[in-house]
Amino acid sequence: MLVAPSVLSADFGNLERDVRAICDAGCDLVHVDVMDGHFVPNLTIGPVVVSAIAKASTKPLDIHLMVQNNTFFVDLFAPLKPEYITFHIEEEKHPHRLVHYIRSLGIKPGIVLNPHTPAEAVEYLLGDIDMVLVMSVNPGFGGQKFIPSAVEKIRRLKTLRDRINPSCLIEIDGGVGNKNIAELKEAGVDVCVAGSYVFGQSDYKAAIESLKI
Repeated sequence: MLVAPSVLSADFGNLERDVRAICDAGCDLVHVDVMDGHFVPNLTIGPVVVSAIAKASTKPLDIHLMVQNNTFFVDLFAPLKPEYITFHIEEEKHPHRLVHYIRSLGIKPGIVLNPHTPAEAVEYLLGDIDMVLVMSVNPGFGGQKFIPSAVEKIRRLKTLRDRINPSCLIEIDGGVGNKNIAELKEAGVDVCVAGSYVFGQSDYKAAIESLKI
């Protein structure tokens, strides 16, 4: 299991410290939630702050766009050379085009599914992407309760993924912790995003290791 702590739950007054701390504690990716106040009812961070995160991080960035006008935001963050940029299929009229545009920038593209969006929504895109991010909470805020129906969605997604593109990673975001990580791994999750679970503990290393099963 790869672990991608979400910096949305970090102490923004000590952001460099917290980013360095999770990297030193053994995380695999640094998950960055970008919200525009339109697609979701929250506003987070732009390229100036994400640039600071990139400088502090020794691990690759995993940028999750929760925005309208995806291409505009891709162009904002592409110069930072994240490992992944994922965008919501619910907001994109031409996802196939955007996937290939992201890849042309040397970045691995991924697609995000909201809780109500079925796994089958990405069936005809799976061959072109490197990650599917399944939201197990409604996007917009950290610290929400896990939505149980995400588990069955992951199982269905894994069946599609294994048939079409076995190298595509399945990522989960929302309400993840040591109490449900085993079930999520069994269902097919490869990468877990954990914000409040990791940053809410005094020992980041122990928290991250508890998810690496």
